[in-house]
Amino acid sequence: MGQQAESPAERFGFTTGQVVQEFGWDDDVDEPLREVLEGVIGGELVDEDYGDVIDGVIVWWRKEDGDLTDMLVDVQTALDDGGHVWLLTRKPRRDGHVAHDEIQEAATTAGLHATSTFAAGEDWSATRLAASGR
Repeated sequence: MGQQAESPAERFGFTTGQVVQEFGWDDDVDEPLREVLEGVIGGELVDEDYGDVIDGVIVWWRKEDGDLTDMLVDVQTALDDGGHVWLLTRKPRRDGHVAHDEIQEAATTAGLHATSTFAAGEDWSATRLAASGR
């Protein structure tokens, strides 16, 4: 028997009990994906004002949101060693799309690099960012 493909939410790699901080929430985010992620971690995603150590980060990002490098530097502040950083951007031909070369440049400047990208919903792509050279 073949192995069943992972759902988009499973591909994020979060597990029960982890604290995942969310940045960039707005009314255009993929709410079903958020609900599944909350089910995986067994609690709510914490907001941008959360002040303790976190296990992972998801960032909803649109081209008009400002300086991506600054955001990527900021989200690492409370991230535990080995924590996951996921950047969710609008898919091509959608309002607010960010080109992959822009993501790579911002990530590199912030001390990260893109390791994988996949479709995380109808309008969003997810890019995993990992620490460079630690």
